[in-house]
Order: sequence, then structure tokens, then C-alpha cells
Amino acid sequence: MTTIFTHALVGATLVRCLPPTWREKRLYALAAIGAMLPDLDTITFRLGIPYASPFGHRGASHSLVFALIAGLVLATGFYGRDGWHRWLGASAILAAAVATHPLLDACTNGGLGVALFWPFSTERFFFSIHPIAVSPIGHRFFSASGLHTLSSELVWVALPCLALWLILASYPHSTRKE
Repeated sequence: MTTIFTHALVGATLVRCLPPTWREKRLYALAAIGAMLPDLDTITFRLGIPYASPFGHRGASHSLVFALIAGLVLATGFYGRDGWHRWLGASAILAAAVATHPLLDACTNGGLGVALFWPFSTERFFFSIHPIAVSPIGHRFFSASGLHTLSSELVWVALPCLALWLILASYPHSTRKE
């Protein structure tokens, strides 16, 4: 898996790409949280659920269906009173933020892949290229392997996100709310 820090950065970057009228602190925060949400499934290790189970790590919570449902739930909790168009837009943005999680994990070099199409299929997928080093889980994160993961994420994810933020900041219309 990719680290939660990188998932949060990608979720926030997605919001940064939106028109200025959509960018607000709560949407940045919800997108960052939503992008980390699928990794709550690591609790399944403690519950004795096998990794390869549909409800194990990188299973159902890493599916596009889960991303859609999570986006709807997050938006309902924070945008339900803002009108249906605002709720619908926030739902789509937050679902996309959650969906970035399994897409990034499918670019890693370890694990069993992600169950992108659960519940329609339990097959797990990787992309054909996987330049991101898989993150060790738990205390093993604080090791040479964890440092290797962070360095690969820096090159393949964090620096491109930073570049995108800088490019967007260079356009005057991208920083002010209309």
C-alpha cells in the first residue's frame, strides 16, 4: 500500500484542481480523509480475516463501489443542507478522492493487488507498471523499507503533486474565489 500521508496529499491535490468556488477547507479535509479511508481495513489483520478474503486488506474497501458509497456518505454528512447540486458535486469529488486510494495502491510493487471491481468480482488487480514501493505495515514502517517507500512516493507522487500545486498557483484565476 501507499502511505496514508501520500493518499491524503493526492486527495487534497484533487480538490486544488477544482474551480476556486469549490475549494474550501472542509472539502480539502474531507478529500484527504476520504483518500485515507480504505486503509481502515488494516483492522482485519487483528480480527483474523485473511488478507486474500474479499473483506481483507485491499479487498472491498479498495473497490470503486466503496469509493462511491464513501463519497455519498461523506458528502451527506457535510453538504446535506447546502442544496442537492452542492451535495451531488461534493459526492462526486469525494468519491473520486476515495478512488485515488486503490488506484495508487495498484501502482505498488507488493501485496495481492486491489479488488477494484468488488462486489462484481473478487479478482485483485495491479497496473502493468508499479513504481511505488509497497509500505510496510505497523512498526515495520520505521525501517529501511519504510524509508524506501517514502522515497519512491516522493518521486512518483509527492513531487508531481507539488508541481501541480505550483503550476495552479501561477495562474491568477486559480487562486481567487469568484
